[in-house]
Amino acid sequence: MVTLKELTGFKDIYTIDSDGIPVFKTYLVGEWVGSKEIENIKSPIDLTVYARVPKLNYEMVDNTLSILYSKGRWAIRDLPGEKRLKIYHTLADLIEKYREDFVEVLMIGNGKTKSAAQGEVNAAIERLIRADLDVRKLYGEYVPGDWSSESLEAEAIIRREPLGVVLAITPFNYPLFDIVNKLVYSTVAGNAFMLKPASSTPLPAIMLAKLLEIAGFPKEALAIIAVPGSEMDKIVADKRISVISLTGSSETGEHVMKVAGLKQYVMELGGGDPAIVLDDSDPKTTAQKIVTGITSYSGQRCDSIKFIFAEPKVYEELKNYIVEELKKVKVGDPREADTVMGPIIDTRTVDEFEYAVKDAVEKGGNILYGGKRLGPTYIEPTLIEIDKEKIKDLYLYKKEVFLSIAVITKVNNIDEAIELSNGRRYGLDAAIFGNDITKIRKLIRMLEVGAVYVNEYPKHGIGYFPFGGRKDSGIGREGIGYTIENVTAYKTIVYNYRGKGVWEYL
Repeated sequence: MVTLKELTGFKDIYTIDSDGIPVFKTYLVGEWVGSKEIENIKSPIDLTVYARVPKLNYEMVDNTLSILYSKGRWAIRDLPGEKRLKIYHTLADLIEKYREDFVEVLMIGNGKTKSAAQGEVNAAIERLIRADLDVRKLYGEYVPGDWSSESLEAEAIIRREPLGVVLAITPFNYPLFDIVNKLVYSTVAGNAFMLKPASSTPLPAIMLAKLLEIAGFPKEALAIIAVPGSEMDKIVADKRISVISLTGSSETGEHVMKVAGLKQYVMELGGGDPAIVLDDSDPKTTAQKIVTGITSYSGQRCDSIKFIFAEPKVYEELKNYIVEELKKVKVGDPREADTVMGPIIDTRTVDEFEYAVKDAVEKGGNILYGGKRLGPTYIEPTLIEIDKEKIKDLYLYKKEVFLSIAVITKVNNIDEAIELSNGRRYGLDAAIFGNDITKIRKLIRMLEVGAVYVNEYPKHGIGYFPFGGRKDSGIGREGIGYTIENVTAYKTIVYNYRGKGVWEYL
């Protein structure tokens, strides 16, 4: 039975229930609050309840929004930029100080291996330190008036201003980094910040709020709302919210846009990436990278490799190497040092995995490795081979199955690979493995995706290189210095000096 160790830095924001399970408060504009209704949080390791958090009602959220809108958006905007940077740097130091508490929660709550949990903590810290790179996109422009006859003897300053209140909606898979990333680009621009974390992994958000409070973040400008996604419609539609930044499924993103109406959006949605392997690639090295792209965090990543399109000369050798690499992947309890792949976040997703495997086999697919459920929340990493003529019929092609399952298909040339890659509704990333620069250049031009990785598996990292999708994979870009454009508005200030003798044009 999984239990959460004592979180040394956060003892004052939770109490211990009669059954030994910690009950956490949440942070609403300067106050730590509980509620009458409580949500049980289960560990994917064995589905035992390891924590409880308050479930907020609408009245609590409405009151919080009122404070964010009337006070919070001005409190953060009136805080000088250099002081905001100091808060981020202090927060980075505090995360480092309480690193083991975050690692514990990521392992228990997400089923991450220790190395994966450490990596997420590292990414969060680096993202905070690199907030200074976001600032460069906040600088404005000067526009002289003498390039148009109607604006002679005038000049303008074009500046960026915060939009007000950002609602961030984060998924379960990176419950620390995704929050830090959205927090930084939203608040460095001067917006108040309301966060709705994934219901299955809320603790990193609550813990982060505690450290932000210690770091001196304006209390009226921050709120963590524990509300089920099914009860969010009235909140996302609220006119006091100017921006919605959402990472999640394409279906969720589309629903939110329909309900919320006219706002600014940053949406990183469904994915599942193709890897295109050219004849002149190194099949062994390529296989190693592809398997990492399939199995990293059990495939629960929007940039996980889900399709492999390989040219004929390399196909058989590549396929065999991939199977050999998959055999090395140990599935099990993420707390064990040699585990490579831990559990899937919930049983429903594993049910979908079983359906997708059955669907692929019925439509002519051949299981080369895996295909089995190993428990309520565990699966074998899976590779399925299928002819290119049948691939578009697969459930796996039409939907994003969010775990370690990939389809391999032989293509005659890169034109077939392009057609199969672009035929999906998603367009997040693509990977290309090979050396023929002409083929690579054509693929880069023709693939309808937000990012192309050459001789590397897709990985978004801290957003140093911007990422985001096309088609049903999203709107806007997440990345250091790039998302600022979606959480700010241009304001033009025109100065008229007509007749004042400042300019004497010919």
